[in-house]
Amino acid sequence: MITREFIEKIPKTDLHLHLDGSVRLQTLIELAKEYKVNLPSYTETGLKELVFKDAYGSLNDYLKGFAYTGAVLQNEPSLERVAYELGKDNQAEGVRYIEVRFAPQLHIHRHLNSVSVLKAVCRGLDRAKAEFNNRPEVQDGTEPEFEYGIIVCAMRMFGRGFSEYYTDLLNVLSHSDSRSVFSLASQELVKLSVEARDKYGLPIVGLDLAGAEDGYPADDHMEAFSLAHKNFMKKTVHAGEAYGPESIFQAITDCHADRIGHGYYLFEPTMIQDPTIENHDEYINKLVGYIADRRVTIEVCLTSNLQTNPEIKDLANHSFAKMRDSKLSVSFCTDNRTVSSTTVSDEVEKAIKTFDISARELRHFIIYGFKRSFFPRSYLEKREYVRKVIDYYESIEKEFGIE
Repeated sequence: MITREFIEKIPKTDLHLHLDGSVRLQTLIELAKEYKVNLPSYTETGLKELVFKDAYGSLNDYLKGFAYTGAVLQNEPSLERVAYELGKDNQAEGVRYIEVRFAPQLHIHRHLNSVSVLKAVCRGLDRAKAEFNNRPEVQDGTEPEFEYGIIVCAMRMFGRGFSEYYTDLLNVLSHSDSRSVFSLASQELVKLSVEARDKYGLPIVGLDLAGAEDGYPADDHMEAFSLAHKNFMKKTVHAGEAYGPESIFQAITDCHADRIGHGYYLFEPTMIQDPTIENHDEYINKLVGYIADRRVTIEVCLTSNLQTNPEIKDLANHSFAKMRDSKLSVSFCTDNRTVSSTTVSDEVEKAIKTFDISARELRHFIIYGFKRSFFPRSYLEKREYVRKVIDYYESIEKEFGIE
């Protein structure tokens, strides 16, 4: 029997983890008071009732909390503190590798440049990493180290008011088509990220595309993803979260996506809108086969999907069941620890209970997370790290009598 204690002790990953969606509520309250940010409540109970709920009415309702967390993350001390606490929170439940994603351009303004934003987040995570890795059981090789990478998020769209950076960009390019401005912002993000990685040694491991999916296709950002591709950045794209299979296909083919964020609507023929696709079921079958054959990993966020798509109603209806049947590579992720009020252990436990996952299957899903990570060092070092993880995982199985 797989117990909660076992789940928390095994080494885990979180490959889809938004920094601004994972701020401790008490920290949010303290930072809001310090930086004069208005909140609807200054108690954790009040914030959970009004903003960070167990259930949401829609995706827009779900996203309201980001306005508050983003507002307090406009300086280096706040970014560093939140990143540090995020590292510690993951370590406390056995998560050994995280890829923290956020949109640096939402935090850039005349008093804070892009590199400073990235350095601040890395300082916080480095501090958490150093504290964990200095433990005797890690130092002597008994347990694997805690590691992390940074994924930078380009925004599919933005408007004036999203941030000072985006407002200035739209004002300077006021005679340009908005979609071309979105594209230029994404390209600029790749350039600054490559500089931060190559000049300053920051572990920037990948590029993501986030934001409103419907109406803002991924191919608007092809140039940015091509630039990332040429500079050996890994790629992941939010796709199939609020749009259909075509969005996933576009992410993989036009944007070179190595992984897909969510992919919830992969198997939904009614979501296909391209009139030239006549046989929807055949299209989906080919797409699923293509994903499986290329080992494109899907970052599954069970709780988040249930909250942003109330029509799912029951977790048993989640498309993870079909992903599993199709032998796709998947990894369980939180999306947003605070906004979704969840942890990696929660996500794993829900998957086990809902889909009757065996111990052997669980090991495969967990190890997929490490193998399909955008590990910030060489391939050989990654292989060595994954081997440590597997050995440690097997030792815990023996400890709990799991074969």
